[in-house]
Amino acid sequence: MILINKLTFIVFIWAIISFFCHDKSAYAENEWKLTVYAAKLSIASLGDTLTFNGDYENSYIAVVAVTKRVLSFGRLIDIEVEGQVGKHFGEQNHLEVNALPVIRWLPFPWDAYMDTSFAAGAGLSYAFETPKVELIGVDHSPKLLGYLMLELAFSLPKEPQWGLVARLHHRSGANGLFSNRLDASNAVGFGIKYTF
Repeated sequence: MILINKLTFIVFIWAIISFFCHDKSAYAENEWKLTVYAAKLSIASLGDTLTFNGDYENSYIAVVAVTKRVLSFGRLIDIEVEGQVGKHFGEQNHLEVNALPVIRWLPFPWDAYMDTSFAAGAGLSYAFETPKVELIGVDHSPKLLGYLMLELAFSLPKEPQWGLVARLHHRSGANGLFSNRLDASNAVGFGIKYTF
């Protein structure tokens, strides 16, 4: 409990410093984003993937994502909706579509030098074939699962429309909501974002 209180305090102080120190003139007025990224899949748990302890399969996904900003809270937080189409290759070969709302945190203290944002979203994911990677160690995996996305985006203040992204692409049973699955697959990747 003490650790949670300390982490809450640290996040609160970081948010205040970020809000007052970031370059507000760098805020993009554009409402649409196009992101293209490629990622390598793992069947490790989400926790192991986030702590870089996961093993990766010979399986990849290339994704095109279109995002629309629908609401802004000043230059602090954006609310977005995103649709994705992904193509798997390697150990599996099928299409996947994902739809999700996204919350994007905008201000970071170093934005005058490297404009940074952090985004998190959760929604639905549908695979057009049962993913072979998600069958490793289990007897079934549904095509429809929950979806989670985490993203760090970076752009230069002089070229705010172009950015680099690091993304986590996660399909799971949403803590057992879908056919009692927990983790199904994770993919970690990098790509390019264009804002327009």
